[in-house]
Amino acid sequence: MASVGFLYPGYSAEDDYPRLESLLGGVVRLPLVHTDIGEDAHRVDALLEMGSAGRLAAGVDELKERGAEAVVWACTSASFVFGWEGAHEQVRELSVTAGLPASSTSFAFAHAVQALGARRVAIAATYPDDVAERFHAFLKSAGTEVVSTRGSGIITAAEVGTWGSEEVLALARAGDHPDAEVVLLPDTALHTAEHLPALEAELRKPVLTANQVTVWEGLRLLDRTVSCPVLGTLFSRTAHV
Repeated sequence: MASVGFLYPGYSAEDDYPRLESLLGGVVRLPLVHTDIGEDAHRVDALLEMGSAGRLAAGVDELKERGAEAVVWACTSASFVFGWEGAHEQVRELSVTAGLPASSTSFAFAHAVQALGARRVAIAATYPDDVAERFHAFLKSAGTEVVSTRGSGIITAAEVGTWGSEEVLALARAGDHPDAEVVLLPDTALHTAEHLPALEAELRKPVLTANQVTVWEGLRLLDRTVSCPVLGTLFSRTAHV
């Protein structure tokens, strides 16, 4: 059975991963190791430390012991905060350390948008505005047009992890834009695995969420194909999933 390993910062919405594994029908294993989050803050200096090479490397051996064939840094903000080139260096270092294919949630979003054939997206972020704008800049570097960016001013992942379906739907509605072909919810601290059908029904367009695209990216690294419409358009329409 295929196995994709995830390095997840702290404890907020890590229970999305066993839920995603179950929804995928048990055809792939999704082991997860928690990394030391340091300071829980959506603030640039804290995020740069959270995504540092040493913090990521500390979890690699356990993932390999659990059979991971690829590894994904399951954090959006502590990957795009390094910028386009810095985020590439982050996953290059992770791949060398693990001796496995590697990626991050930021690249998962970029690749998923491309896989859907979308050109224009809207960002509905939990982050403060300055951090959300860094994700905007990252996607622009990936060749994606961002038609709107909405931040929510939430500082901690712990707070985001308490949000339920009502808050998630409100975030998506508030961040949508008429010109956007896809809406992006970029925070792996946000529970979204069970809300994808409701999100897409509400917005009437594809919705990409952080834990959803992170798993999709891991499967893409292994060139695995798993169809799972309950996980949204991404898992129904694209070549790899």
